[in-house]
Amino acid sequence: MRLEGKKVVSFVEAEFEDLELWYPVIRLQEEGAQVVLAGPEANTVYKGKYGVPAETDRAFSELSADDYDAVLVPGGWAPDKIRRYPEVLRLIQEADQAGKPIGQICHAGWVLISADILRGRKVTSTPGIKDDMTNAGATWVDEAVVIDGNLVSSRRPPDLAPYAKAFCDLLASR
Repeated sequence: MRLEGKKVVSFVEAEFEDLELWYPVIRLQEEGAQVVLAGPEANTVYKGKYGVPAETDRAFSELSADDYDAVLVPGGWAPDKIRRYPEVLRLIQEADQAGKPIGQICHAGWVLISADILRGRKVTSTPGIKDDMTNAGATWVDEAVVIDGNLVSSRRPPDLAPYAKAFCDLLASR
């Protein structure tokens, strides 16, 4: 239980990529971390692209980066919605400034783009948003997992095993 005492927030909105939310959440829980799901509203069920539900513990407006050791952003179509919440962007910026691990997979890079934290960073994502990532100032590479300081990025569901391991390893080292 090397992540005992660690607290991670993961964002949820309609049409999150089911596996990209639940696989890392379960891995973190297996290692002893507490994972809080946050969305536009607390105690609300949001459904993933394939219908898997996720009930939020907190609303975005209730979040403070000081309360969490790390942040996870799942992919799917949800990131295009999540990045429209100023409180999410503020939390991402504060977590980044504090050097806290931030995980993003697939389309989740859109949230980091909108938070304006990618300039000069090396990342990956689904190839579909490669241009968005590079236009935000990042160096994009086609690899299963890329770690740049506190950022852990990954491409898509087949990369979930090495992505979740890398994120857990980084969090354990903090």
